[in-house]
Amino acid sequence: VQLVESGGGLVQAGGSLRLSCAASGRTFRFYAIGWFRQAPGKEREFVASIGQNGGSTYYADSVKGRFTISRDNAKNTVYLQMNSLKPEDTAVYYCAAAAFAYSDDGKFDYWGQGTEVTVSS
Repeated sequence: VQLVESGGGLVQAGGSLRLSCAASGRTFRFYAIGWFRQAPGKEREFVASIGQNGGSTYYADSVKGRFTISRDNAKNTVYLQMNSLKPEDTAVYYCAAAAFAYSDDGKFDYWGQGTEVTVSS
């Protein structure tokens, strides 16, 4: 499966962005999808993940209550709605596919190229 992220950009603190992760292939619905991010000089970290049918979702504590992950299998797309953005959310955001909705990036098999999010204070 090939993944392409979009929706990143520059936003002021307190603002919102919606990231999209579009997948190719008819097998998309068989994969759980995760969002990860990597800030400059930092390691990549888990943000959120969603199960194959969208019924199970998981979030990092740092984004819980502000970010929402969802998916539309008919459109082969997963979304990450990001509200109340903070400067510390600035990072390149990646989506990835795995057999289950893990939080460990080492268990994800397919990755997109990333989309950059910058939150100004």
